[in-house]
Amino acid sequence: MKLKNGTYHLIISALADFKRNKVRTFLTSLGIMIGVLSVVMLIALGLGLKNYIKESFENLGANMVMIMPGSGFGGGGGGGFSSPAGMVGGIKFDERDLNSLERISGAEYVVPVYFKSALIETGSEEEYGYVMGVNEGFFKTMAAEVHEGRLFDQSDIQGRTKVAVLGYEMAKDLFEKPDMAVGKTIRVDDIRFRVSGVMEKIGDPETDGSVVLPYTTTFGTMNPDKTFWSIYLGVLSKDDVASVKEQAEQILLRRYKESDFSVVEQEEILSTVNQIFGVVNAILVAIGSISLIVGGIGIMNIMYASVTERTKEVGIRRAIGATRQDILMQFLTESVMLSLFGGLLGLLLAVILVMIIRIFFPVAINFLAVAISFGVSTAIGVFFGVFPARRAASLPPIEAIRYE
Repeated sequence: MKLKNGTYHLIISALADFKRNKVRTFLTSLGIMIGVLSVVMLIALGLGLKNYIKESFENLGANMVMIMPGSGFGGGGGGGFSSPAGMVGGIKFDERDLNSLERISGAEYVVPVYFKSALIETGSEEEYGYVMGVNEGFFKTMAAEVHEGRLFDQSDIQGRTKVAVLGYEMAKDLFEKPDMAVGKTIRVDDIRFRVSGVMEKIGDPETDGSVVLPYTTTFGTMNPDKTFWSIYLGVLSKDDVASVKEQAEQILLRRYKESDFSVVEQEEILSTVNQIFGVVNAILVAIGSISLIVGGIGIMNIMYASVTERTKEVGIRRAIGATRQDILMQFLTESVMLSLFGGLLGLLLAVILVMIIRIFFPVAINFLAVAISFGVSTAIGVFFGVFPARRAASLPPIEAIRYE
């Protein structure tokens, strides 16, 4: 058989060899398959987590300014993410801040957020969940709709009414059927609250699994300092977001240092999250690539063994006219095809796994993952196949024919 007939004949020759050694071909490609599977799944999971966080922020409404303690998100007009310590440090906000921020022009509503985890009791059921003390603007912020009963309003805030609105999942956990929760009594920190309503399911686990109380009702045993973890500003128009943010910074700077708080837009947080996930993804892909290198070494070992087994065949081909270049291309083609075969198997398995996981979590495969899979598979096939291919090409024809 002449190898000068082109790439087609090289591929046919490689396939014929694979057909003769099916088990060896599969096992050799296994390393590349696992490597490609790891890289594609890591990219898919990273992309899914990023999409999940993005959707959670989008649930907060399009025009939102968030005020948080610490300088974690570049408070005072800073740019990027500084340090985790900055986020958890800083101050706690109180009603004096709330009253000042409510005077900002362009802000439709100002939502104080008191937040804690607690044991929620009904007498027969107990569930750990999130407790949030907020005002009526919170429901607009979350675009929350009532599933049963009613959401609390300004009169409940002013009257410090002991009513509670349950997230859909919390109501389901406590009363089996969310429709049965309204009018029932729950206990939070040994304080009794009457369930006034249940929210429709939002899709945000924190809100769906929470108990929402009027923030004034939490003052006392539950929140003795009368402080808030954060404050959200809902802005009338997207054009007013920058102005509202600047006004909020100026108001808070009258009382706190610049490093004590962060005033950020949603887009800033999403930009920071994208930067973080970009770095994390790169690290994860680098870790996953280690298994690709291991798979490539496996291909190289098998190709060396194949050259040894087929030494006499190489000698005969050289004797009937095949050049060193023909022999080199023959073994290099087999190496690349082994690597691509493993890459295709890995990609196929990754697609199946992603389709299953998507039922529970928004993972996704993008073009980048597919391009990386094929690009790296081809590169590994060439890199780890060229050494055994060169060895085969350098065999002296007479000695190769005599090889036993």
